[in-house]
Amino acid sequence: MTDTRTSFTSLVTLFRDAALRRPDHVAVEDLPDGALTYRALDLLSDRVRDRLRAMGVRRGDRVGVYAAKSIDSYAAILGAMKCGAAYVPVDSQAPAWRAAYILHDCAVSALVIEGALVAPWSAEAAKLGALPATIELATVGGGAGLAAALDRLDEGAPAPSLPGAEPAADDLAYILYTSGSTGRPKGVMLTHRNALSFVDWCAATFLPDETDRFSSHAPFHFDLSIFDLYVPLHAAATVVLIGGDQGKEPQGLAALIAERRLTMWYSTPTILSLLAQYGKMERHDYSSLRAVFFAVEVFPVKHLRAVMERLPGIPFYNLYGPTETNVCTWHPIPAVVPADRTEPYPIGKVCSHFEARVVDEGGADVPRGEEGELVMHGAGTMTGYWNLPERTADAFFIDDAGKRWYRTGDIVVEDGDGVFTYVGRRDRMVKRRGYRIELGEIESALYRHPNIREAAVISRHDEGGVRIIAFACLDKGHPASVVEMKRFCAGVLPPYMIPDLFSFRDALPKTSTDKTDYQQLLQTA
Repeated sequence: MTDTRTSFTSLVTLFRDAALRRPDHVAVEDLPDGALTYRALDLLSDRVRDRLRAMGVRRGDRVGVYAAKSIDSYAAILGAMKCGAAYVPVDSQAPAWRAAYILHDCAVSALVIEGALVAPWSAEAAKLGALPATIELATVGGGAGLAAALDRLDEGAPAPSLPGAEPAADDLAYILYTSGSTGRPKGVMLTHRNALSFVDWCAATFLPDETDRFSSHAPFHFDLSIFDLYVPLHAAATVVLIGGDQGKEPQGLAALIAERRLTMWYSTPTILSLLAQYGKMERHDYSSLRAVFFAVEVFPVKHLRAVMERLPGIPFYNLYGPTETNVCTWHPIPAVVPADRTEPYPIGKVCSHFEARVVDEGGADVPRGEEGELVMHGAGTMTGYWNLPERTADAFFIDDAGKRWYRTGDIVVEDGDGVFTYVGRRDRMVKRRGYRIELGEIESALYRHPNIREAAVISRHDEGGVRIIAFACLDKGHPASVVEMKRFCAGVLPPYMIPDLFSFRDALPKTSTDKTDYQQLLQTA
């Protein structure tokens, strides 16, 4: 049984403890064949720490990590935290303007960046102000690219090896940027205490041990990565990094889980559904797998049943929580999903490091069995949104006892046993392919098109998941072309935010207050 101590003060001390206990054990694997032991990962991240400190990074600063998922970017993350800085991971597949905005918004002091991304990023970043100091990686994979970049910098001016500024529990550990309703991403600020409360809960609940091999399917800018990267450290276990392209191909992914003898799998329902439908899982031996976790979106029961039938006897868990809290409720799925069940399973009971309430618009508790907004209080709750005090204030309310509750925006029903069932969203935020998306951000991006006069975006739920439909009104004389719209969106939006369908209109319907009538668009879509 694993050690479930809760004495760690930061993610850095969590890592150091694992490195001291099992220095020669493989800490992380890259595909196809990269790997580093805890000792090697510790030394490489120490070198990052030293270089960042030589570049002027100090406790409380932010360090950007803008590179493909790899041992290199993981070591950069650890090195940033060893400086006492918070890391800011950026999607390497996002448009350059988005990356530039994020890194400028949180004023990173330094940036670890993949070479292929430098030119487009710097062109966009130069429009916003001065560029931060960079560590440029010619390649990534296995840690070799990062080591080579550090070697090159050391040839010019060796970075002295100095003890890091040990982060305190309430220092920021990372800032994760999510879609914003204004069209600009917003940064969710999480401390070491926030992260460790989740890691400790996972360790006590799921009992990982040193033999475990965790998947890391989520990108580092996604909150699922906190489980992937740090729960293995609690047990001094191994994490296997799965890159973006590898993670999207069902047959290869199905083989990978078996061949790499993964024991803990965590992903969105979308990925598990693809595995069941197209992965040909019956060809493989999954005897090593001992737990499957899914989160972020509702899992259609027919797809959940299908994947569980291909992984008989393996426990499945539904983990729920927004980026602002990470996981705050959980629900074990019964071993057999009844053939006649069509309703999705609940999001479950509140985790032990949280308290939950279901409230009305005024913040008063609603009777059990009635719909209301789920609000949370606990050690895992974010400190706020970076540089957005008004948004932060709106995200919380203070009760009569002075307790601060985070408004999740999710509508739920609580049954008599304290189990929560998800009903829907309070606002126009949707969850799609594992990502949280503000429809307003897509609209804002569409307005960047020179010939779009008006734009509106809606979502529709069906058996295939969430479909995003964009309505556009074009300037007279400009031809309506779906191909052109798709191409344009690929340049201004991440792939998961590109609408599925485009509808061209002469004008958008309006309400009596001259606002876009989304309900009418829903009826005519």
